[in-house]
Amino acid sequence: MSKSILSSAALLGALAVVLGAFGAHGLKQIVPPETVTTFETGVRYHFYHVFALLATGLIAIHFPGPLLRRAAQSFLVGILLFSGSLYVLTFLKATDTVGLSKLGLITPIGGLFLVLGWVLLFGALLKRNT
Repeated sequence: MSKSILSSAALLGALAVVLGAFGAHGLKQIVPPETVTTFETGVRYHFYHVFALLATGLIAIHFPGPLLRRAAQSFLVGILLFSGSLYVLTFLKATDTVGLSKLGLITPIGGLFLVLGWVLLFGALLKRNT
């Protein structure tokens, strides 16, 4: 379990660096500043939760359990839905694509998964102390 969590964190970390570099260097020429800010929010939360995945994977090496697995899954889903939806919204803005304006409704669902991941991680740690 911990190997797959750590592998996911490593790949998502590399992706966050690539997307962050694109946001810092290429994106500013093709979208308005408020859209760059949206993209940067996606990258920031993406990166924060890569570190959460790393911590979860390292903890799982010593204290494996279903709550840690669920925490990691929640972080993964949260990154996909929260940051992914912000990336897609930025892409739609950059390409002047219309018709998917309701996509922003996915972002808070992703945020709930990120919160759930932290709560599950807390629960796993609490359970470990008993």
